Amino acid sequence: MKLAILVTALLLTAIARPTVAQQKAEPQPKMVEFHMVLLKRGPKWSANDVKQRKWAMDELKAQIASLLESGKAVIAGPVADHNDLAAIYVLRAGSAEEARAWADADPLVKGGYVKAELHPWWSEEVMKKPTMPIKFATAYLAFLTRGPKWTAERTPQTEEIQKGHMANINRLAETKKLVVAGPFGDNGELRGMFVFKVASLAEAKELADSDPAVKAGRLGLDVHTWMVPEGILP
Repeated sequence: MKLAILVTALLLTAIARPTVAQQKAEPQPKMVEFHMVLLKRGPKWSANDVKQRKWAMDELKAQIASLLESGKAVIAGPVADHNDLAAIYVLRAGSAEEARAWADADPLVKGGYVKAELHPWWSEEVMKKPTMPIKFATAYLAFLTRGPKWTAERTPQTEEIQKGHMANINRLAETKKLVVAGPFGDNGELRGMFVFKVASLAEAKELADSDPAVKAGRLGLDVHTWMVPEGILP
């Protein structure tokens, strides 16, 4: 996990140059391309309809169980913040087209209750099989976004921020509070995602805020409560 997070940090910002040309390269972990589906509330979603919300949650949980049992998803769960983002699926699809077809087949997507936004996402394959029958536990995820001072330009200042960014990520991984991390592969506003196993949303925000790239404004944060199946996180 330590090496995977270092690779993640490199991909999130700039590639660090080796300090010693003759230094033997460390073995790199295998990063796998997944397809992340962000299910956002659609035109037929009603925030005030209690009966509809219960039905939608039942449908969502059934779809999550189906995706996990079939092996199409490596992790999936509802977002519990009651905002625009309803759920997140991480799919093991062979292509973006296949992932899109799976997402579009979701009953809530077909019915217009949610909209599916897809992004390629890279991570070491650390997710485990969920405990059966599926029960949900609380985790916290932080999307890393382009901050107000984001730039792709490499300068001594950005490289210093990058070094601190990498060191901080490695520190969080060693505490075992940061358990999954990975960059997005489409060079958009979303740069990466961290998943924390901690006691509260406030603690997750505090840990994510400790990143020097966030403090410098190169990266922004969007932190959520994510309900994930028990046993699936390392």
